[in-house]
Amino acid sequence: MKSILAVPGSDGGQAVYETALLVARRFGSHVVGLGAGTTAPVVIPWGEMGVAVPVEADRVLEQEDKERRDAARKTFEAFMRERNVPIGAAQPSAQSVTAEWREEQGQQNAVVGSLGRVFDLIVVERPDKLVSLAEATLEDALFESGRPVLMASPKVPATIGERIMIAWNGSSETARTIGFANPFLKQAKELQVISVEGGMTPGPSGDELARALTKAGLVASARHVDARGRTTGEVFCAEAVEMKSDLMIKGAYTQSRLRQMIFGGATRHIIMNAEMPVLFAH
Repeated sequence: MKSILAVPGSDGGQAVYETALLVARRFGSHVVGLGAGTTAPVVIPWGEMGVAVPVEADRVLEQEDKERRDAARKTFEAFMRERNVPIGAAQPSAQSVTAEWREEQGQQNAVVGSLGRVFDLIVVERPDKLVSLAEATLEDALFESGRPVLMASPKVPATIGERIMIAWNGSSETARTIGFANPFLKQAKELQVISVEGGMTPGPSGDELARALTKAGLVASARHVDARGRTTGEVFCAEAVEMKSDLMIKGAYTQSRLRQMIFGGATRHIIMNAEMPVLFAH
């Protein structure tokens, strides 16, 4: 987890930056804040051939975009300076936390899905509503980057990765996420594997996963929980709160996104309701 892409959200990036810095302090990481977004030219039809010409509004929007980027950069740099984090390019073999601001042309979600491929971790905000830029950014990070995605919670915990809950459903998506999470697992003080009655795909049980983690030198326990009328996502969130987890690990979208949009699903529920950071991968 040496390189972290931090994508500011609707709160100006506070929760994302705080969460990214918690991770960076554990692993001596370089945090890159991202400024993205572009203003499309504004044109009007003109002439018999339908020639389009730019209008004054285009320059106004470009100026507004520049001002927004400048404000975002200043917010990021001020945040890091207040916490005594040096700002500048990452130094080879450095073990201390450093930070850098980077700007890219393009819509934020598309930029994150592409640029994120060269980072060890992508940190995004928890969406406060569905069908939003925040949700599009989270989903492009998951489906286009091929990298693990850490969703920050609005209330940032004091620690991250000390008490980890694995939301296990037997799927390849969750198995892949656990592989990405190995740096966190090695440092965890408490590690619980939670599975839910009726929420499993064909695959190993939670007990089998816990035994495999133990053989790898980790101390893990497992519980299989009765849903008692709750959805799988509700159980995972409740169990994470009960154990005071400061990090949940969950494979994203074992069911298709379309199915989850229509019928709901554990990933969808966790995205909208998790009270702690969640590490996702697909």
